[in-house]
Amino acid sequence: MSRTTWAIIPVKRLSQAKRRLAPVLPADARRRLVLVMLQEVLGALAKVEDIDAVLVVTPDDRVAEVARAAGATVLPESRAAGLNAAVKMGLAYAHEHGATDALVLPADIPLATPDELRRIVRSAGGSGPPRALLVPSHDGEGTNALLLSPPSVLQPSFGPGSFLRHLAQAVARKLDVQVLQPTGLANDIDEPRDLDRLIAHKQGSDCYAFLEAHLGKTKGRPQNLPRGTEP
Repeated sequence: MSRTTWAIIPVKRLSQAKRRLAPVLPADARRRLVLVMLQEVLGALAKVEDIDAVLVVTPDDRVAEVARAAGATVLPESRAAGLNAAVKMGLAYAHEHGATDALVLPADIPLATPDELRRIVRSAGGSGPPRALLVPSHDGEGTNALLLSPPSVLQPSFGPGSFLRHLAQAVARKLDVQVLQPTGLANDIDEPRDLDRLIAHKQGSDCYAFLEAHLGKTKGRPQNLPRGTEP
């Protein structure tokens, strides 16, 4: 049986995005950062031959515009009901449209490479028993990639501590489980200290030049808010 793999990216309203970066970035810079990172993720996915379709789930018109310009399908949310509700919508839509595998990704992993994404999709193998592949975030708390075969095999449980919840759910359901930790994909951009890593990797890129003007003003100020303060 041939496999059909959809990538699903949930993106919240720009006005609500990246609140943990508020100590170092004003709202307009945070909105711009989200769009630039989304474009990078979409660009990486476009280079992965094993991805058959890309679906962006969002209630935000500007996000939808950027997604469509990159060739992605957009599933609009009539209201923002939260990350897990958006992922459930995306998984159901992909399944209804023929997806045998679904790769759920956040929009804030601009260091992910096409090679890493290709490896994840190909690690799923061919036909076989229901399975799940997980990529934890660099701190081991979150889930930066979730490949499900079939798309309905797990209930999404994103948020603080999601990696262990997803892993426990997969084990309880006796799925074939894999855990991978590719360096780029594990690095999401959530907290001020993450921006230093982003800039270090993206030196020479005009896309992120706007960050340096803001970050230069914040030296010596508190850099982090407690985890979980961003809805």
